[in-house]
Amino acid sequence: MSTAVATGASGARQVWRRLRGRPSAVVAGGVLVLLLVLALAAPLLAAIEGQDANSYHDALVDSARGGVPIGSFGGMSGDHWLGVEPGTGRDLFVRLLYGARVSLLVAVGATAVQVLIGVAVGLAAGLGNRLLDTFLSRVTDVMVALPMLVLAIALTAVVPADFPRPLLLILVIGLLNWGGTARIVRAQTLTLKQLDFVAAARLGGSGEVRVARRELLPSLAAPVLTYGAILLPSNIVIEASLSFLGVGVTPPTPSWGQMLSTAQTWFRADPMYVLLPAGLLFVTVLAFTVLGDAVRTALDPREASRLRVGTRAGRRARTDGTAATPLKETAS
Repeated sequence: MSTAVATGASGARQVWRRLRGRPSAVVAGGVLVLLLVLALAAPLLAAIEGQDANSYHDALVDSARGGVPIGSFGGMSGDHWLGVEPGTGRDLFVRLLYGARVSLLVAVGATAVQVLIGVAVGLAAGLGNRLLDTFLSRVTDVMVALPMLVLAIALTAVVPADFPRPLLLILVIGLLNWGGTARIVRAQTLTLKQLDFVAAARLGGSGEVRVARRELLPSLAAPVLTYGAILLPSNIVIEASLSFLGVGVTPPTPSWGQMLSTAQTWFRADPMYVLLPAGLLFVTVLAFTVLGDAVRTALDPREASRLRVGTRAGRRARTDGTAATPLKETAS
């Protein structure tokens, strides 16, 4: 057991070292940590600014122009650091912070549901008999083929309005979008269960549950983590899309997608109301995507070698290798 723990710790250190060696991963991770800190500290920052997310300020919008914020850059001032919302005068800085909370909560929660269901179904299919594998594989194929966004719109529209919308979005996205995880886990399980360490565990008297828990799950951690890092930005976009269409988070709870939906009528009169939530959404998705790609490469160093094929560094490495071979043979 101590050897396994030491090996796992050494592997984690190697992955961390590879991530730190990629400037893009460091920048993306820093952006996400900053965003997470701002979202968690939203009540404190709102108190420092002296505003809240739902207070109307009619005096800060020009009713004669249809509710356009008074002042430059959407009404930015010392009291409202990023301006105010057109039509209502609500503080935009605080609403963006609470919107980040909703987006991150839904994305992380939905990803956790997808991973849990996908790992369970994939392991059961890979370790089960032919009948169970066929049944679960067909169910997975159906889930992958379903128009997820259409079904999500239908389900969120029929659920009673008093049901917590962030929880509803987590359940809907997670329950409809686990097929990809299940496929990856099943394929990896079919490969791993043929290896010697799994056969040795079975010969030692371990049942299927113990083999899955002690032998397969540690080996599945890398592909599952990699795919989970890819799912996060996708789930952020899905949540924003549903809120944009009016079936996601409902007012007065702020959401970036909801803000973009409202901003359709204000993009000419108040560009900041469009640029701020759109920019935050873009930066968040980009940071998650870059970090996910870095995690994938760090967990599988061979991927970095494959990506270098045909590049200047790859050609130089191959040239050095071929040039060094005759010298070694001569020396021997």
